[in-house]
Amino acid sequence: MEIYTAYYSSPIGIVEITGNDDGVATVYFVEKNDNQTEKIHPSLKECVYQLDEYFLGIRKEFGLKLNPQGSEFQKKVWKQLLDVPFGKTNTYLELSRKIGDVKAIRAVGNANGGNQISIIIPCHRIVGSTGKLVGYSGGLWRKEWLLKHEGDIQFGKQTELF
Repeated sequence: MEIYTAYYSSPIGIVEITGNDDGVATVYFVEKNDNQTEKIHPSLKECVYQLDEYFLGIRKEFGLKLNPQGSEFQKKVWKQLLDVPFGKTNTYLELSRKIGDVKAIRAVGNANGGNQISIIIPCHRIVGSTGKLVGYSGGLWRKEWLLKHEGDIQFGKQTELF
């Protein structure tokens, strides 16, 4: 099935969205958009609409059909990410506990970093054990912006875990 692409201009950069009728496959920050199209395929319109609501501060939860591509382990971790509420953070260690293997903390970190549907599968809500910002493929400055947007979290202090 053909994959379609749309672009969304967010307050923190251009977001490239891909997917089709099977669901949203990727949501990435991109540095530039050389292939911008004005027409958005119907299968991606709802994603663009919900991202707009999120950035406007209206939406706190996404209700989209997702089609993440990854291993079963990655999908297990990403499913746990969906349970981290808006305005809250969690740690890699706690995610490891939730999937049933505290020794898998590095694998959990790698799976979190491999999340291809940023913002919607909220990998930005995962912080280090001390509440410090660590790792975000979109850049730590974007992670900080997203967390502040969701609740003005104080960094460098222990954050409230759900």
